[in-house]
Amino acid sequence: MASGKSDGAEVAVSKTTGISVSTRYGEVENVEFNSDGALGITVYHQNRKGSASSTDLSPQAIARTVQAALDIARYTSPDPCAGVADKELLAFDAPNLDLFHPAEVSPDEAIELAARAEQAALQADKRITNTEGGSFNSHYGVKVFGNSHGMLQGYCSTRHSLSSCVIAEENGDMERDYAYTIGRAMSDLQTPEWVGADCARRTLSRLSPRKLSTMKAPVIFANEVATGLFGHLVGAIAGGSVYRKSTFLLDSLGKQILPDWLTIEEHPHLLKGLASTPFDSEGVRTERRDIIKDGILTQWLLTSYSARKLGLKSTGHAGGIHNWRIAGQGLSFEQMLKEMGTGLVVTELMGLGVSAITGDYSRGAAGFWVENGEIQYPVSEITIAGNLKDMWRNIVTVGNDIETRSNIQCGSVLLPEMKIAGQ
Repeated sequence: MASGKSDGAEVAVSKTTGISVSTRYGEVENVEFNSDGALGITVYHQNRKGSASSTDLSPQAIARTVQAALDIARYTSPDPCAGVADKELLAFDAPNLDLFHPAEVSPDEAIELAARAEQAALQADKRITNTEGGSFNSHYGVKVFGNSHGMLQGYCSTRHSLSSCVIAEENGDMERDYAYTIGRAMSDLQTPEWVGADCARRTLSRLSPRKLSTMKAPVIFANEVATGLFGHLVGAIAGGSVYRKSTFLLDSLGKQILPDWLTIEEHPHLLKGLASTPFDSEGVRTERRDIIKDGILTQWLLTSYSARKLGLKSTGHAGGIHNWRIAGQGLSFEQMLKEMGTGLVVTELMGLGVSAITGDYSRGAAGFWVENGEIQYPVSEITIAGNLKDMWRNIVTVGNDIETRSNIQCGSVLLPEMKIAGQ
């Protein structure tokens, strides 16, 4: 319908169905069933782009959505870089990545899982005095993409998760924390008892935090926040930031930005991977890539549009990145503490104090103070600061405690020095 009235068209359809359950003190707080669908269509006519979307998937609504996209394309400004993705880059033969593992979980079973996770945390220690509850989610979805080059591909996927969050109190101090497990298959999840125990451990470890004096000291980013340290790299090397000249890494392609022992690999076809996909949101096939090789930035992250703006080809990154892996150097977290000796372990970051233009980094933090290679006490109400260029280039080591629940998989990261602002 659209391709007959335009120079090109692409359409994406998604459908998600699932259940979400939450409990508090063993009582049901919420049971929610969802079944959501969406269609998005983009048409191109004489280098003009029109897009429209609908959550109504009836034939009449689809026809109206197509017409709306065509009408919008009549009024937008021409852009020679607009258009459907290049045909030779499309995933006409999408691989099966083993992402679909549906589970018939009844509401009663879902409630039991959430309640068990919460109860395991509550029973762990008398200092745990309150709870924000347990939750269980199970969803499956289907994505289909087609365009006027003749591509028509789709795949199904599932995602299951279980979490708990509690509050502990000691000497008038109250602290909260959480724990979770997530996977494509139910069999990939940790037990509710593991979730509850980990939740309790994390929460109790935060009790009676101290403040630090302002200083400079070595810092370990614990694995769960170290993923975010490399997450800032995603935006800095995105094609949109590059062609707009709004990144502090503008002239860094082919140059060393990380230590020469560090490589960042992308594995979009990792079986059962949480960020795996056979093609990006424009239908471009995804491929295994070295984003950073021996510390050197090898490529930008490009969509079709940003690639054309830069005179390059799409790298299949419309919609984001796909399973980055940052190999560690074999050190355990305990060994990293010994190597650091005295310094700060960061386990939580707050605020958005990162400049995309300069790379300046300043964020609120909490964690633990370390002396003689051993954790001494929790700390809070501090700010850590530096510049991402210096932070990345001076990484001392990456641990083998790999965080696998993120689209960036890496271990804890040791930096030789950061500014720490305290009292």
